[in-house]
Formats: sequence, structure tokens, C-alpha cells
Amino acid sequence: MKRIFLMPLGILLFSLTACSQNKEEATKTDYKYEVVKSEEEWKNQLSELEYEVLRQEGTERAFTGKYVDWKTAGTFLCNACKNPVFSSETKFKSGTGWPSFYEPVSESSVLEKEDNKYGWTRVEIECSKCGSHLGHVFDDGPQPTGLRYCINSVALDFKVNE
Repeated sequence: MKRIFLMPLGILLFSLTACSQNKEEATKTDYKYEVVKSEEEWKNQLSELEYEVLRQEGTERAFTGKYVDWKTAGTFLCNACKNPVFSSETKFKSGTGWPSFYEPVSESSVLEKEDNKYGWTRVEIECSKCGSHLGHVFDDGPQPTGLRYCINSVALDFKVNE
């Protein structure tokens, strides 16, 4: 009986940390971002959850984000600076609880950074224009890339294609 209870609990805990971050553990490079603001400016611009995810590398709870089941055609933007980061054409249903994409809008729209938190190595994805944390990329996605960009809904804004 204990095993039946512990297994779902372990899966739940893993899913809650699958895209989570901790600012103190983050490692940044000397990359020069086009959009640079003070932490106070970011706090004034963003909601509490947006700030936690985008600037402190947090995560939203799985299956709670606005864009998890989103099907409208258009472009997903970084919610902090409106940089185009993903197209709806590359969005797919991963079942993870976060919007998933198999490639960014362009190679230069996002940056990849090594993340060694939680006892394993992952690849963090951030906006190349402002350095905001978007999520992580994993190698278990569909073809043609085989990648799954696991992105927080709160890190995104959306623009309908015209």
C-alpha cells in the first residue's frame, strides 16, 4: 500500500520541479542583452508570478498556465520584452503541463545555458533580448528536431498572425 501511495507522490514532486529554478543557483554568462532594466523596474512592470518566473527563474504549477492548451495561430513573445520566441506552428501537446515547442522562432531568439540544479544537468532557455527565464529544453520531443522546449505560460505573451 505504501508503494502505491509513494509512486504518485514522487511523480508529482518531479513534475513540480521539472521546469523550476532557483535564482541563487543560477549561472549567467557575460552575454550583453539589448534590454537591460533594474530589478526595481522589472518588479514594477511584471506581476508577482511573472517576476518570480522571468527574473528569478521560478516556475508556474503544471497544467495551470494560459497557453498549455492554446491552439490559436500566431507568435509567442517573451512576456518581459516582447521578443518573438516561438511560433504556434511548432507547438505540440507534450502532456507535461507546460506549453511545449519543438523549435524557437530563430536560433537567435533564445539562449541556452547549462543548469546543474536538482542533481542533474538540464539546459535552461532564456530570452536572448532581455535574459528572462522562459523554461528548459529536453531531447524527448517530436521530429523534425527531437527537442521539447518546456516553457512557462506566464513567461509568454501572444500575437495573432495577421
